Amino acid sequence: MKKLLSDLMVDYLERRGVEYIFGLCGHTVIGMLDALSRSKKIKYISVRHEQVASTAADGYARVKKKAGVVLCHLGPGLTNATTGVVNAALDSIPMVVIAGDVPSYYFGRHPHQEVNLHCDGSQYDIYKPFVKRAWRVDDPEAMPSILDKAFRLAESGRPGPVLISVPMDMFSREIEEDLFLRTYRDSHTTGKPALDPAIAKEIARELVEAQRPVIHAGGGILLADASNELAQLAEFLDIPISRTLMGQGCVSDQHPLLLGQTGFWGFDFTHQKTREADVILALGTRMAEADCSSWYDGVTFNMPTTRFLQIDIDPTEIGRNYPVAIGAVADLKLALQQILEAAKELKPEGIRRPGLREEIAKAKADFKAKNQPICDDDRFPMTPQRILRDVKRVLPEDALIFTDVGWNKNGVAQQFDITVPGTIHHPSGLATMGFGSAAVLGAKLAAPDKVVITLIGDGGFGTNPSVLATAVEQNIPVIWVVMNNSAFGTIAGLEKANYGTQFGTLFTTPDGQSYSPDWAAIARGYGVKAVRVEKADDFAPALRKAIESGEPYLLDVPMENIPVPTPGCWNINDIYRPNELVREGKLVKKVDGRYVAPTHGASHK
Repeated sequence: MKKLLSDLMVDYLERRGVEYIFGLCGHTVIGMLDALSRSKKIKYISVRHEQVASTAADGYARVKKKAGVVLCHLGPGLTNATTGVVNAALDSIPMVVIAGDVPSYYFGRHPHQEVNLHCDGSQYDIYKPFVKRAWRVDDPEAMPSILDKAFRLAESGRPGPVLISVPMDMFSREIEEDLFLRTYRDSHTTGKPALDPAIAKEIARELVEAQRPVIHAGGGILLADASNELAQLAEFLDIPISRTLMGQGCVSDQHPLLLGQTGFWGFDFTHQKTREADVILALGTRMAEADCSSWYDGVTFNMPTTRFLQIDIDPTEIGRNYPVAIGAVADLKLALQQILEAAKELKPEGIRRPGLREEIAKAKADFKAKNQPICDDDRFPMTPQRILRDVKRVLPEDALIFTDVGWNKNGVAQQFDITVPGTIHHPSGLATMGFGSAAVLGAKLAAPDKVVITLIGDGGFGTNPSVLATAVEQNIPVIWVVMNNSAFGTIAGLEKANYGTQFGTLFTTPDGQSYSPDWAAIARGYGVKAVRVEKADDFAPALRKAIESGEPYLLDVPMENIPVPTPGCWNINDIYRPNELVREGKLVKKVDGRYVAPTHGASHK
């Protein structure tokens, strides 16, 4: 029996367990929208900008641990969605993008909105640099196998987005439904690789015999749901854990072996331990620039004196930035179980490192004590530290927090303790402004019983305030806390530190007066409940009221632009202000026997 391809696609997506499709209409996808209108299992989430669609799908996937699905139009629809798709790609988030295309029989004739300046029928080429695979459907009979391959590829290995570009006439083609029989037989899961037992034993031996080992944990721990396994191995061998930005929540920030974050926005104490380590086991991390102080030896890590062991699901990341004594491709949950088992055979009684936990506890306590006065400060506009203090006091421990770009990401990762794995989500690889405000929409749909909140700057929120309309139309009760400093604050601080100016970074009127839209009034215009905080003591009660409302809610919180402490290095500082210690991204001078960071890179004031 023949059926419309669009109806068969919807049936497939229902069987795949897709709950939501995020998208924006266009003439190339109305055939698919017609089929979705008859679905009893899939809800279509209509947005006002395609970046909102792709970012909301990203937020959904982070929480649900399965591919988010996007439906978008060709041309400007596809390009508008690009930023959210790239953000998902660099953060290893699974996504399936279904994009309409021009009719297959009009390729190259410049039909409405076709992109074909250099090649006919090639809009899907736009996505090739950042998706795991891009398909163009030239034959409707190929759709069943393409759908199976697309979801499997998006969700397996290192997760990421894929694209299926569908000429609009394909949605309206009829094919035999028996062609989809293969999709009833294809499994929806893919087995994950474990370590070679000999490699697991070798890694365990390295950790057991090391004098100053450190486990360096990235976001791959959370993607693999390996938090318990990480904690068990660290506790058995009494090994301290450092973490990346994306690794926040890999274990509780209050865990007695958790040192804290590394890199530009890390901690001096963390760097002391990672720099002096004789063995570092890196787990699920790209060893990216911000987490590694631009790879300057002697700042966060010290390549000449440290043996690096690295495990990742993606073989291309092994040894990318540091040479490895042992490199292995494996699922981290399975790998950590194997390493712990091998460690127990080698050292049945485990290891205890006297004074280590006390040293870590003291370093954390000292930092908190030093930071406490500014956290308790009543000044207005509020200090960012005071905002975080009040959020911590009011939010449930299992609330889902999405950050954005600036203080709300860098300061949160450094100073806001996450105690429940998987409850904090940062945009890391692409560091996209506007991520938090849209990602919360998908996250709340994935976890309707959780409190879902974004901490976002006014610059980030201003990129796409149409998220407010979607929240109202779809009744998605999320909370936006707009940390409003009337600036692109991080870049303002960076420019001030290096050039003594803040040109192009502050929001001002033509006469130079500070300017900010009344975000609370704008939110109310969309039909969202909103409050503009007028003094520091009003914020916590307002946040509590927002949580209790069970409705979309926005809090506009005036904030002072205070730089986040930066104990690490960032090479851009040395490009802007050349320093005699640095040549082409490398530290070339030693002070007191070791490499040191340029002082301007460490202060960022």
